Amino acid sequence: IEYEVVRDSRDNCITVCNMENFDPLGVHTGDSIVVAPSQTLSNSEYFKLRAVSIKVIRSLGIVGECNIQYALNPHSEEYCIVEVNARLSRSSALASKATGYPLAYVATKLCLGRDLVSIRNSVTKTTTACFEPSLDYCIVKVPRWDLAKFNKVSTKLGSSMSSVGEVMAIGKTFEEAIQKAMRMVSGGALDGLEGNLPRGEDLDDMLSVPTDKRLQAVQYALQSGYTVDRIHELSKIDRWFLSRLKIVSDLKSKCEQVGSLVNLKTPLLKTMKRAGFSDRQIARYTRSSEGDIRQFRLKAGIVPFAKQIDTLAAEYPAQTNY
Repeated sequence: IEYEVVRDSRDNCITVCNMENFDPLGVHTGDSIVVAPSQTLSNSEYFKLRAVSIKVIRSLGIVGECNIQYALNPHSEEYCIVEVNARLSRSSALASKATGYPLAYVATKLCLGRDLVSIRNSVTKTTTACFEPSLDYCIVKVPRWDLAKFNKVSTKLGSSMSSVGEVMAIGKTFEEAIQKAMRMVSGGALDGLEGNLPRGEDLDDMLSVPTDKRLQAVQYALQSGYTVDRIHELSKIDRWFLSRLKIVSDLKSKCEQVGSLVNLKTPLLKTMKRAGFSDRQIARYTRSSEGDIRQFRLKAGIVPFAKQIDTLAAEYPAQTNY
């Protein structure tokens, strides 16, 4: 779990964003799928770690921005602080993009002696920077690896970072965001979140050992009949994430059972589009073409919609289209 905390010289403190790793402890956060805001924390856990974050930044006397990483026991409220980065990090860049809060700009102003109350909020243009963003959407960051370029290289993920880039997707749900992210990170090679097991690999081993292909292995296991509890037992990935991935898997199976475009009903198509499925994916499942699916979708009145993100959950009027 990560928190981005900001403090000024007058001891005003805010937590700008909290993020959660899809993978359990042991995988570098740069090599893990990251979700913001956190999805599996209880209210008690969220506010406990928030209070600790503010205590830490005050105790260390940091003026500016700070990134705090926690290891949290999912079965209790026991936690450890893994590290405190008293600087802008890669996570800070993700937090800025996810929330629309310009961390680098604000931190620079704070280091020059300004306080949070005197800095204008760049989204509303009227309120101050002394506010905590409120997100009514889901952000998913997926790393990109180029390990296939090298012979005999280990694909195992651990405490040292091996990814060479990342993508960030925004959606109303986790399912939509992760499907968008998988399309982007593959450079068009994938149509969305698809299950895949490399030839000769053992599925249980693929689930147990974190690698750059584990997400596809999890999806393959769900499509092959593995239960959420069984995959959790092997991978230690939180059941909430696995249950969301199972929704994607179940929708794919339902669409494949339809068999053809003639039998595809509008409610199912709408549900699949909301879960982030592309026209090309649906065409493959129904043995039709992408153009046919697009025509059918437009006739049914299912069209893409670009919505303004104000990062304030409409509590204040926003002046910018973040």
